[in-house]
Amino acid sequence: MKKILIILDGIVAKKLMQRIIEANTGDNSYDVIYISDAILPVQKPSNFTFYKFDPTSKSKLSMVLDKNIHTEVLIALNSKDEMLNVIKNIREHTKNLQMTVLDYWGIKVNDPLVNIYRGIEVLANGMVEKLPNVPVLAQNIGLKQGEIMEIRIPFGSSYAYRYIGSIEQKQWRIFGLYRNQKMIDIKPSLVLKPNDVILVIGKPDVLMQVYNVIGKTQGQFPMPFGSNIYLYLDLYLENEESVKKTIEEAKYLNQKLKNSLLVVRVTRPTTVQIMDIIKGELKYFPTVILQIDYANKGFSKIIKDDYRKYNIGMIMLTQEIFKNKEEAKVVLELKIPILKLGKENLKSVKRTAIILNDIHSYEQISPIVFDISSQLKVKTKIFDLDPIGEKDGKSPLLDHFENLAKIFNQKLEIVTSSENPIRELKKQKNMLQILPLKEEMFKKRLSFKFFYTNSDFIAFDMNRFNQLLIPISEE
Repeated sequence: MKKILIILDGIVAKKLMQRIIEANTGDNSYDVIYISDAILPVQKPSNFTFYKFDPTSKSKLSMVLDKNIHTEVLIALNSKDEMLNVIKNIREHTKNLQMTVLDYWGIKVNDPLVNIYRGIEVLANGMVEKLPNVPVLAQNIGLKQGEIMEIRIPFGSSYAYRYIGSIEQKQWRIFGLYRNQKMIDIKPSLVLKPNDVILVIGKPDVLMQVYNVIGKTQGQFPMPFGSNIYLYLDLYLENEESVKKTIEEAKYLNQKLKNSLLVVRVTRPTTVQIMDIIKGELKYFPTVILQIDYANKGFSKIIKDDYRKYNIGMIMLTQEIFKNKEEAKVVLELKIPILKLGKENLKSVKRTAIILNDIHSYEQISPIVFDISSQLKVKTKIFDLDPIGEKDGKSPLLDHFENLAKIFNQKLEIVTSSENPIRELKKQKNMLQILPLKEEMFKKRLSFKFFYTNSDFIAFDMNRFNQLLIPISEE
């Protein structure tokens, strides 16, 4: 549930308050600051809290801002000076708060997080649309059923820091993007950022689903990559014990994550006994689909065919698959997360963990880290390790993770030390490590691993922990 601050006074305040209450679905919680009792509704919904005071009072405004973590502010006031004063006080209190203001005076604010809704222009545009031979706005184009939509990417959205090529777009498409009030060319490698405005086209009911997913800040994974979890089991590479463990891990995630189905693909069956075990384990789970390959089509063909057939949002692979890195490399083409199963049990996981490396990659995977933590109901642990004593500008990245933790209402533990990353990793247990998925990980390593200093690549070669690899744009 998002917490929204509304500050109202003036000629449109009462009507605006009425419209907000009419549009109330209970998905948001509202703090309303007002001056005149005339704007108060007859019935006050339970998710509205009202405060009567002059919003230009910095101390009183700070009291409300301190009480809750607001995701955005809506401001409609009767005076230009009051409006500018309130904007200034809010920004001094909170740096990253999105504000939408109603402007009738032509105010100018040098703040990218302040959206100015110019009332006079809206009225003028509405009247001009009634004239003949004048272009109309998007809501009157096409079938006039809402097949074109504008969506803002909020902080903490599962779509933030995702590159467009990794977003599953079925029956809808992103065809435009605005960033800092400028249109950006759409390409698969373009990374969406918080406060971007995307223009989407598609079936109205599908767009409403997309809108709802984008607007929510937790509990959406494996979206936006896809809606189903996929487990690939090559029985020629596994023994009975590892098969049982893998099936248990898949069922556990199927219960924990917000996926629609668990698709289990079994290939190269070895014995009737092991097939009976698999069928018995999955027999009473209506959200599980078991597919068996008797023709030995090969890893690459099976993966590509199933990816097209099922809406796969995450693929689960055992350690044995990664022994042949050249063959396993085909999963890079899918641009979906990979769960690389380790020796530890997923049920024993008590935290998600990341070892900070390059800022570009870890900023992209940050929303997924907290989404996974929220669904598994575990805390997040960040290792900021600097064994050679170099400051590489990670402070902004730590601030970014701390801000996201507040948005997701997640517990965050930060460990800062000069310890060697791999040595520190070996001390840990019961954790799910989350890493950016990089092409370099699938290249052949030298036998002398001490030549490698990149913690991502060294960690990828370890088999102890379960690892979730998130696709990123490496451009």
